[in-house]
Amino acid sequence: MFNICRNPLFLLFLCFLFQPARAQKRISELTLVYDYAVTIEGGNKLEGVGNAYHTLYIKGNKSRSEMTNQLFSSTSIFDGNTGFGVILKEVSGQKLLIRMNPDNWTDRNRMYEGIHFTNTKETKIIAGYNCVKATGQTSAGATVTVFYTRELLPENKSYDPIFTTLEGLPLEYELTNGNVKISYRFSKMSLNPVPASKFDIPSGGYREMNYDESKKMNVGG
Repeated sequence: MFNICRNPLFLLFLCFLFQPARAQKRISELTLVYDYAVTIEGGNKLEGVGNAYHTLYIKGNKSRSEMTNQLFSSTSIFDGNTGFGVILKEVSGQKLLIRMNPDNWTDRNRMYEGIHFTNTKETKIIAGYNCVKATGQTSAGATVTVFYTRELLPENKSYDPIFTTLEGLPLEYELTNGNVKISYRFSKMSLNPVPASKFDIPSGGYREMNYDESKKMNVGG
């Protein structure tokens, strides 16, 4: 009679066969770069939005999000410990710094509150990570389609107001609002420590304004 307990090769085979999937890794430091493009209905790209990148930095409860293209740059820096943040904008040579208290930050991102993501059966591998497709909708009716991996989970849940309820890291996603679609595609990623200087707020060189002033000028987005 065959005794599996005395057959080391068979036991090794069983261990391999029932090996669990890669365990979820909780991350506190991250640099993630996406290429992004803006298209309008019909598949036409928005003119002037070339060489466009979205770079995300996470260090503990602090986050920095940079959006750059040929027309403008916009950077948000948020401290999850205090709830305060700033927006840095450069448009047509004008440099603006918008300071936000916790209420301002909540108001700015209110449209993303309560997004519920529903997983689909569609999957793909991005940068070596297994990803599942999920969809959600904002309170304003915009659709969010995301491929995310459960293998990496940021400990900082406030790094991006769109994905506070997502149980993983988004490696590819699209935002569709009416006839406009913004697509973000994975470019590169690092889990190495992020320099603390990335979260320093400039002490000069910018025209400062508060959130209410920026809303009146329509530059607080």
